Amino acid sequence: MDSAAAPRPIIDVRKVAKHFGSFHALRDVSATFHEGQVTAIVGPSGSGKSTFLRTLNRLEAHDSGEIVIDGMTLDDDVRNLAAIRREVGMVFQSFNLFSHLTILRNVTLAPIRVRRMSREAAEARAMALLERVGLKSQAAKYPVQLSGGQQQRVAIARALAMDPKVLLFDEPTSALDPEMVNEVLAVMRELAHSGITMLVVTHEMGFAREVADRILFFDEGAILEDTSPANFFSNPAHERARAFLSQVRHGY
Repeated sequence: MDSAAAPRPIIDVRKVAKHFGSFHALRDVSATFHEGQVTAIVGPSGSGKSTFLRTLNRLEAHDSGEIVIDGMTLDDDVRNLAAIRREVGMVFQSFNLFSHLTILRNVTLAPIRVRRMSREAAEARAMALLERVGLKSQAAKYPVQLSGGQQQRVAIARALAMDPKVLLFDEPTSALDPEMVNEVLAVMRELAHSGITMLVVTHEMGFAREVADRILFFDEGAILEDTSPANFFSNPAHERARAFLSQVRHGY
């Protein structure tokens, strides 16, 4: 392969460990993620998936090991941390919208304050992003006036408004009623096909199989499998992965 055409590594995780008291949440986790890659992170509850994701923007500080994002080491240096958080967007389970702000203000707040965009430019971009997620007509409303699925689509637009290099999704559909899940997954499918780098912690196995380029299977704080969706779903190498898939197989 022509090296010039090869995707560039954008996140490099080296032997990262994390404890919560005596609980070993992450055990020497190492992985490299490339630009444009869509990675689904799956595994049983409590396996370390969300903790791993949260270490990538320092919502959880890792105890040991190294995390390098776009050439910057993620540590307690506030300048590095601020620079990294500008480039790494995150979508949470519970939306985390500001209830006292309109949908438009929720989406424009960070670009204006952090990116120093003009209000006019930020609002134009926000309206374009709200249109992209199917919510342009809701711009003047407040979060409480929207359904859970709509709020999560606003949260995605808000993350995109910062023009991040990487988007992290922490079980973005787990707090939604079943009928709202598909509307959020449809937006995520469109994003996955747009070329943005995505890491998605999810229990939606159908989405992972269809959209991801790569599957990481976590168990007890470690990556047990790092493979393609085709390999993972048809021929998982590890018995723990086979047991997990047998429990969730009805989901895809």
